[in-house]
Amino acid sequence: MSQVNIVPWSESNLELLRLINAPDMMEHLGGPETEEQLEIRHKRYLEISGKGKGHMFSIVLLPNREVVGSIGYWDSHWQGENVYEVGWSVLPGFQGRGIASSALQAAISHANSEAKFRWMHAFPSVHNPASNAVCRKLHFTLRSECEFEYPPGHFMPCNDWRLELDCGQ
Repeated sequence: MSQVNIVPWSESNLELLRLINAPDMMEHLGGPETEEQLEIRHKRYLEISGKGKGHMFSIVLLPNREVVGSIGYWDSHWQGENVYEVGWSVLPGFQGRGIASSALQAAISHANSEAKFRWMHAFPSVHNPASNAVCRKLHFTLRSECEFEYPPGHFMPCNDWRLELDCGQ
């Protein structure tokens, strides 16, 4: 796995969000957002930690400290349980190098340190083999295929991957 660090989301990450918003990056997520939607998302990412509802991070490739993607987890409610939901994006020029796996491992460790929820779920599109492979590599259990609404008003077939965290309720 690549050497990465996850760094709390900051004001400077709006440009990263714009890069992630490219059509090829948003193919499995309902397509690109408007500038207004990106600014709302950026504000939500900046505020999530302070609200105690999760954490958003930029993914930084070491040793050069190049920002190459985003990862985060947030409080969610799934099938009657309070859980963390996790999601990530790695810029195209950096994909296929284990960066997402390394960043996800760091996010899992961060979530474990909070000891808040027992389960973490990821919901990659069934048509996104790379993200599904990351889940498999990090020992998430494939629970089922499901219809997932993201963004609001757009339903897509996803896989429900679940990981039991070390600490939690």
